[in-house]
Amino acid sequence: MKDEIEFPETLQECIKYFANPDVSLAFIVSKRWPNGVDCPHCESKNVSFISSRRVWQCKACRKQFSAKVGTIFEDSPIGLDKWFCAFWLIVNAKNGVSSYELHRSLGVTQKTGWFMLHRIRYAMQTGSFMKMGGIVEVDETFIGGKARNMHKAVKKARNIKTGGMSMTPVIGLLERGTRDKASRVKVQTVNTRKRPELQANVRQYVLKGAEVHTDALRSYNGLCDEYTHNVIDHAVSYVNGHVHTNGMENFWSLLKRSIKGTYVNVEPFHLFRYLDEQSFRFNERKHEDGDKGRFLKAVDGIFGKCLRYAHLIGKDSKEGETQLCNA
Repeated sequence: MKDEIEFPETLQECIKYFANPDVSLAFIVSKRWPNGVDCPHCESKNVSFISSRRVWQCKACRKQFSAKVGTIFEDSPIGLDKWFCAFWLIVNAKNGVSSYELHRSLGVTQKTGWFMLHRIRYAMQTGSFMKMGGIVEVDETFIGGKARNMHKAVKKARNIKTGGMSMTPVIGLLERGTRDKASRVKVQTVNTRKRPELQANVRQYVLKGAEVHTDALRSYNGLCDEYTHNVIDHAVSYVNGHVHTNGMENFWSLLKRSIKGTYVNVEPFHLFRYLDEQSFRFNERKHEDGDKGRFLKAVDGIFGKCLRYAHLIGKDSKEGETQLCNA
């Protein structure tokens, strides 16, 4: 009897490992039901496996279900072998993976690749986030096309007159790393760069008493009531001792490189998903298990989530992105 195949460490090993449908199924079952399979409809453990169709029959509610039910894979005809390879690709690609690249690599259509990537980004979302402490850099940027590069018909339709009106503001917070742990970020879209909204984000994600570094934007004035607020005026210098926002600026360069170089065009409606994707890779870049560790971390997020295609294209009257409490 052959020894059990070790879990993959590289993309090549991942492709070979998950090519066996029995291995793919056993992997997702072990991650989802470590204590034994139970019905996602009634939670009964009185189930039987139908090997010819790779589904289970619940003897309590009489319903059948597959391992995909209650995950981001639900209703997808794509095999688990392709799904897991897509996960490996996107979580370990520093500049992201385009839907056309996924289309060529996996043999699916570009439309399917686009849908798969958005589902994977949903799995990469962090449901909870511990507040930041120590030294925290706060900065904001704009994502989107510049007005001067837009066709006049597009600017007229969107009622755009200046460059900033065509772009989406994004705020980022970076907790500087220490010798024991790497720096981590939290980024999200905001409606404006005005004081109430920017300061609300800082107070939500940063512990009281922390040292906060910002640029000279006046919207940050007033943070000194709860934080040690240090300001670096970029009109004068970019570094003053240990006071700077260069860590956050580095993240912005990585983000914009992936958007401009890989994705080219990102709709504001979907921008938060791309922020989640880049944040995940940045926060897990020092994972002790490398590519394998990032893959397993992302796969942990597939359960209890559902994302419909109609919701992605804005044609779903119901809530298309949900958390499934019984999965």
